[in-house]
Amino acid sequence: MSTDLPQQQLDVFVTQALGEGPLAVRALHVLRALPREVVDDFLADPQFRIAVDDYQPGKGRTVWLACPTIGNGSRSVILKPRLAECDAAFAYYIIAHELAHAHLRNGGYGSIADPEHAADALAAEWGFGKVARR
Repeated sequence: MSTDLPQQQLDVFVTQALGEGPLAVRALHVLRALPREVVDDFLADPQFRIAVDDYQPGKGRTVWLACPTIGNGSRSVILKPRLAECDAAFAYYIIAHELAHAHLRNGGYGSIADPEHAADALAAEWGFGKVARR
């Protein structure tokens, strides 16, 4: 990503969404590696959100998301807290994969119609190829 993007804007966005812990550090690592136009698009879109999955057994979850607009797909990324503790390469891949879904609005990529394969392909293009969970 270009260094002229105000780093503070990205830092503030991630800190507000994820706090200041290891998950935020990992999300920032991935976001800083993305092309500038992708990050600019995320930061300029009020439909784009990143949140931590706060699931509690027996209680459910309370994650507030922006509703997708008609024909625009979801731009919400929900990250599991365990991504802060697992192998870093695996966490980076998962975060990039989920950001790819948001960028593609859960659609295809080039000739790849399946959203899961499309997100994997774009994440790999960004430098975060699929990594097996260890």
